[in-house]
Amino acid sequence: MTNKEKSHDLYDFMFQISNEMASEYERIQKRATEDPGTAGDQGEENWATLLRDWLPATYEVVTKGRIISHKGEMSPQIDILVLNDSYPRKLLDKKIYLAAGVAAAFECKVTLIASHIKEAIKNCVKVKSLFQPRTGTPYKELHAPIIYGLLAHSHSWKGEKSTPIENIKTKLIIEDQNHVDHPRKMLDLLCVADLAAWSSCISTFFGPGQIADWDQMAKLYGPNGSATTAYIGHSSSDINQVKHFTPVGVLISYLSQKLAWEHPEYRSLADYYRVANISGSGSGSMRKWEATIYSNGIRTRVQKGHLSNGVFWDEWSVHFS
Repeated sequence: MTNKEKSHDLYDFMFQISNEMASEYERIQKRATEDPGTAGDQGEENWATLLRDWLPATYEVVTKGRIISHKGEMSPQIDILVLNDSYPRKLLDKKIYLAAGVAAAFECKVTLIASHIKEAIKNCVKVKSLFQPRTGTPYKELHAPIIYGLLAHSHSWKGEKSTPIENIKTKLIIEDQNHVDHPRKMLDLLCVADLAAWSSCISTFFGPGQIADWDQMAKLYGPNGSATTAYIGHSSSDINQVKHFTPVGVLISYLSQKLAWEHPEYRSLADYYRVANISGSGSGSMRKWEATIYSNGIRTRVQKGHLSNGVFWDEWSVHFS
């Protein structure tokens, strides 16, 4: 039995979730035009339920709130927030959430349109800007301590000649270039339950300090080298895609990995999802960043190639996803 044909109960669970989301989308859409507000609330609750069902019980999942920084600055209203287990219970229902206690935040849409992607990336930059930039390792400097994502049941590109995956990919690239001025501010996840999912990916640095014969690589990474970011898209149309692929499988797998970087107790489960390959395969286009994105001390080390390769959960790794 090949990797593409192997069976696992976890794959069946992912298909069940996908079917439930599709059924909810049909139900919500029947009355969406007459009461769009309620339709949106129902959609948010679907996603909140999914997160409550699949994240460890130590996380509290709440809906409709704003994040407040240590300086008192406020985020826009956010549909779903995932709170750390250390969050004060007294404050769970206050609808204004302390930034240090928020592990992840998500915008939810019933039917995704192009402007939702632009809005989500702009809001992501605002939210991540509430957090102080971190130093000390490449991982810390490349990532904010909060995950930000966009979730949708379905999408608006349903015409016979429509290209929804290409449309979303192109919009992600354009809006990222327009609004994201540092890798730590990029959108982490985008999931359209009946179509595809995208996850942020960052390569720490490739440069002449790592590779002796740099001339050929310079065509890709520039004469002095560069860090790179990408939105890795996963869809059923990918050439090497596994038969058990589902967009929600991508969401659960990569959300688990991203949470586990900040919460090590979650790493064994994140590793399990990764090895079971519920995310399938994907691809994306690189965006290059100069070494100036790093603080002085970190910049010197990454340019010299003092990085690990293939070592999971190492904050000096050459690659983060």
